[in-house]
Parts: sequence; structure tokens; C-alpha cells
Amino acid sequence: MPALYNLARTRVLPNNVAIIGVDQANGTADGWATHLHKMLESFVGNANSEFNIDAIDEGLWQGLAGRMSYLQGDITKPEIYQSLSTALSNVCKQYNTRGNVIFYLAVQDRFFGDVVDQIGQAGLADQQEDEDGVPHRWRRVVIEKPFGHDLASAQALNVRILRTLQEDQVFRIDHFLGKETVQNIMAFRFANGLFEPIWNRDRIDHIQITAAETVGVEGRGKFYEATGALRDMVPNHVFSLLAMVAMEPPATFDAAGIRNRKAEVFAAMPPLRPQAAVRGQYGGGDVLGKHTVPYRNEPDVSRDSNIETYVALRVEIDNWRWAGVPFYLRTGKHMAERLTEIAIRFRPAPLSPFATTSVEALRPNWLIIRIQPDEGIALQFDIKRPGPSVQLATVQMAFSYADWFPREPNIGYETLLHDVMVGDATLFNRADMVEAAWRVVQPVLDSWAQDGSGLAPYASGTAGPDAADRLLEQDGGRAWRDIPQQRFVHSNGKNHQ
Repeated sequence: MPALYNLARTRVLPNNVAIIGVDQANGTADGWATHLHKMLESFVGNANSEFNIDAIDEGLWQGLAGRMSYLQGDITKPEIYQSLSTALSNVCKQYNTRGNVIFYLAVQDRFFGDVVDQIGQAGLADQQEDEDGVPHRWRRVVIEKPFGHDLASAQALNVRILRTLQEDQVFRIDHFLGKETVQNIMAFRFANGLFEPIWNRDRIDHIQITAAETVGVEGRGKFYEATGALRDMVPNHVFSLLAMVAMEPPATFDAAGIRNRKAEVFAAMPPLRPQAAVRGQYGGGDVLGKHTVPYRNEPDVSRDSNIETYVALRVEIDNWRWAGVPFYLRTGKHMAERLTEIAIRFRPAPLSPFATTSVEALRPNWLIIRIQPDEGIALQFDIKRPGPSVQLATVQMAFSYADWFPREPNIGYETLLHDVMVGDATLFNRADMVEAAWRVVQPVLDSWAQDGSGLAPYASGTAGPDAADRLLEQDGGRAWRDIPQQRFVHSNGKNHQ
């Protein structure tokens, strides 16, 4: 709803839109709208929220609320879909929606197949096409993660869904890909002749991708006990970032061209060896000055749980561009800082011409793409420190979105929802991409299922377990970038974390 509100505020949301909520709980359209309004109010003045607004435009909200209706029923039963069919016919006449429908499946993943089956059996997935095969009454389905829990379940879910829907009707959504900096990776790489010639194994030593969270499981113990950090974050969020960095230039910047290039990245990734994976679980500690309890003391979590809340991986891509360049991935909860970034380390200078230093003393060149917080890009390099002697200092050139563009409330879903409306699948994964991602991590999942040992503890409020450090140390003494990070220095003279 925050995303729909933003689309309406920026006048991107079409006027002929109606919103139908479906839930098992008793309710009314007015009650649903009131509940959502209260949720939006909680964001007002909340600087810690990506949807930081000063006030709700009540006139705009009333315009949205007036187009909302509510249906109560069991989504596994055909009766609710008969009611939904009638409701869709009514709003089509009232708001001239032309029969176009987006089904947004904000349901538990175990219901994905059931709901799509019911949509098909009720005839709600049927499209009408013109003579050229272009739908002029389309039906699209948005599916939240997780899309499967392993390779076999993802394959089975794809088979089941594609019995009812065409691939171009399915939008497997990942909100990470709606963030501006993620989308900007392609523009940064392919619109600038400066970077692409050095974007390869000849000049890049390794790449680190970090998705660190300060929150714990936040009352979702049952979900997390069945999922864990790897399933929750890696095949979707983290691999999506990896694909944007590693893909070849597409021949065309349309959905097919870009998704084909991403699929090639996953196809070139050999299945992970269990030795290339570290799993950890947070204990007690202090996060942002607040004391936290161990994961095993969280509600709905087993007291002897072996579920990981942290995972670090060493991934390879076997193609000409990336052969021999390791990609180190890590993600975890209750860490020292909320941080999502891609850090590219370049190979060092082959020799040092300076008498007062050496190659070993030179600090590495890093290109840092910050996804959140404080979206931006920074380049780290060495210069001569002012003074009569030759001494080197490491500096940064940093670009921040906040310095160049007005900060608009944006939660990442706005672009994705708009893309669904216009039928642009560029930022959504295809069936083959989902299955390829699961194929890469499946050996690790199998190994962990057979052997419950090897769970490395780490204190809340830290950068993760020591075992993750050793994963890099054994590769020629490499090391993770620090968490928390050094500050970006902005052109306005302020330091931002």
C-alpha cells in the first residue's frame, strides 16, 4: 500500500484502478481502509523508514480508499473465486479497467500453487489477444518469495503454475531489484566507457556482496525455523545482486535480453561445495545499544535449533570474464550495522616506484556500490599526502543519491508494481533462473540436512562468526570489509553512515 500510495502521489498510478482485498478474516472495505490508513500514519516522520513521509495527503488517500473493496473467504476454496469473478466484473464496469487484472499473492508460500490452480479453474487467468498475439485483456500474477525451498520444490512449483499461466503472466517479485542503486548498476557499467574495460578477471581480484541486518527474526520464529538465512536471502536477493554485477552486456535492453544475460551467469556457476559455505547463529549481545537475546531464546524457536541466521559463501563463475575471480557473499541478522553493498576489489599495482612504501603497504582500490542505507557509489584509491616527503594516503570519491537528487519516499516496490502494470518483466526472474539459483546452493542444503554440526556462533552486534573470516583468509589472506563501514563524505560537507 505505501508503494501504491507513492505511485498515486507521483501521478503514475492510472485513474482506472480498483483494489480488491481478499482475506479469511471478517471485515469490510471501510475497516480495511481504516487499518491501512493507520499503518501509513505510523510512517509519518519516521526517519528510519524508507517510506518517510511528512504527512498523508488525505485527499489522495480518500481517492484510493474509495476504490477499495473487500471479500472474505478461504483462498483454498472455489467459492471465493466465484465471488471474486463477480467483483472483477463489477469494477470493470465501474472503473473501466478493461478486464486487466493483477493478482498479488501476499500469502504464505504453501498456498501459491493452490491459489493459481483456483484462479485457473475459475477462468480468471484467461487473456484475450488480438491478431498479433498481444493481450488486450491481460491477467498477471505476482508471487512473493520464497519461490520453493529447494531445487525440487521450485521445479515442482514452476510446473504447477505454468500449467495454468504462461511465463509472461508470472512475475516473481524481489523488492531488492526495485531499489535505485541496484537498477543503476547496469547504467553505471554499460553507459560509461571508463569501467567496462576493467570489469573482468584481469583487473579485479575479488568481489564481496554483503546484506547485513540489525534486526533479528522479529517474531517470525516459525517461518525462520523452516527457512534459515540461506533460503531466505541467497537464491533471490543476493544472487540477484551478483547477476547484475557479473552479467555480460545485453544485445538489447529489453526484458528478454537482460534476463537471458542473467540466466547465463547462473548457468556458469558450478554447484557450491559445502566446504565453501559457513553458517552461523546469533547469540546474545548488543545491537545499536540495545541488548538482544540469543536466537534460541526467540519465540517459536527450538532451544536446540541448528538453523542458521548467518551464511557466508565462496561462489565462482566459470566463464571467460570471471574465471578465477571469487565472489564472497554474506548475509546475516543481528549484525553490527544495516548494510547492503557490493564491493569490488581491484588487483594491486604490479610494483611500487615509491622509496618510502612497498606493494604490500599500498591499500587496495575498491569500488563500492552501496544499496542501503545511504545509496551511492564510491571509489577508493591512493594519492600523495601533502608534504615534502612522498607518503601515500587513501581517499574516496563518493557519489550519493541524496546529494544529486531529491529524496522521495520509496520502498522499492513502486518501480516493480509499475512494471507489472505495463508488462515489463526485466526486473523479475524467469522459471529457469529460479531453478538455476537453487541448483547452485542445493549441495550445501543437502549437506546441512545430513549433518547438523558445523554451526558457528556469533555475538549479536558483530560482523558474524570467525569461521567466515577464515573462509577468506585461506584464499591468500583476503579479508572481509569492516562492518560498520567508514563514512561516505558528501559534497554538502556532512558525513553519512
